Amino acid sequence: MPLHDPIPYDDDAESPDPGEAAVHEEMIATFATIQETTSGHYGHAVRGVHAKSHGLLKGRLEVRDGLAPALAQGLVATPGSYEVALRLSTNPGDILDDSVSTPRGLAVKVVGVEGARLPDSPGTSQDFVLANAPAFVAPDAKAFLGSLKLLAATTDTPQIFKKVFSATLRGIEGVIESLGGKSPTLIALGGHPETHLLGETFYSQVPLRWGDYVAKVAVAPVSPELTALTGAALNVNGKPNGLREAVLAYFSAHEAVWELRVQLRTNARTMPIEDASVPWPEHESPYVAVATITVPRQSSWDEGRIKAIDDGFAFSPWNGLAAHRPLGSIMRARRAAYPRSADFRATRNGCPIHDPRDLSGIRG
Repeated sequence: MPLHDPIPYDDDAESPDPGEAAVHEEMIATFATIQETTSGHYGHAVRGVHAKSHGLLKGRLEVRDGLAPALAQGLVATPGSYEVALRLSTNPGDILDDSVSTPRGLAVKVVGVEGARLPDSPGTSQDFVLANAPAFVAPDAKAFLGSLKLLAATTDTPQIFKKVFSATLRGIEGVIESLGGKSPTLIALGGHPETHLLGETFYSQVPLRWGDYVAKVAVAPVSPELTALTGAALNVNGKPNGLREAVLAYFSAHEAVWELRVQLRTNARTMPIEDASVPWPEHESPYVAVATITVPRQSSWDEGRIKAIDDGFAFSPWNGLAAHRPLGSIMRARRAAYPRSADFRATRNGCPIHDPRDLSGIRG
């Protein structure tokens, strides 16, 4: 548990910048540029970021019994069991060969969750949108917009150049890591180490309300077959969909077990809400398990899952309980941009995006 008591949530916890509305409009326009470009290439609309899926999974989340009161909030206030859908991805808005090595993402949709909802969130699910680093690459929406514009400008760049650039960045990042460091910027631009996707720990990176408190969340591998893959090298050269093939091979032979973990905010100085680039110190407040996610052996990639999950679902931190209201500049930008991106996909693909009441239509 944390070294200090968790800080209670307060409606004045956020400090929005007066110019955010203009930033949000530019962000929406930039996402539209990316999606217009990629849908023209593929004849199919994909997400503005995290366009490429590597695994589409169905499992179950079990809330732990006996949680401390500060942890037993919202989704995990009482012990229970829920269906859950998971989408593994990488972050570019275009679909690239896996040798262009970029950060990884995990989107989680917990289905059938009852309780007071966030605005414009009429369904019964709770979404978590996660990536494999404890903090976001940019401090706020304005800074992230600059990176997004760069992505938009390079969406049409021939893939061969992206592969060469990625290989160069991986080499530089490898030297940095051999000296005990790490460069989130190099990793984000294509220098992510070529490792197995399923060994990653995924983080919300930015905070959300945790009932009466504030927290960040993480999903971490715990079953031995998964933890054996943490940091494990995976050669995807000559394999455009090597990550997807590795996930498919894993789930043909093994189940997977992750923990949903929570890091409570205990220090306003070292655990900011508005600066998303600052990792919250784990020695001050460690991540604590509140639930277990179990995914049995199954096909992680087939046409039915593509239609149901990849095309039929939108994952947004603003889809869920009021008890888990997203907080901070990056989260407010997602509230503005994500619905427009989802609407673009639904319109172009002629496939309505919906919030599922159950996952019975997905084999698994």
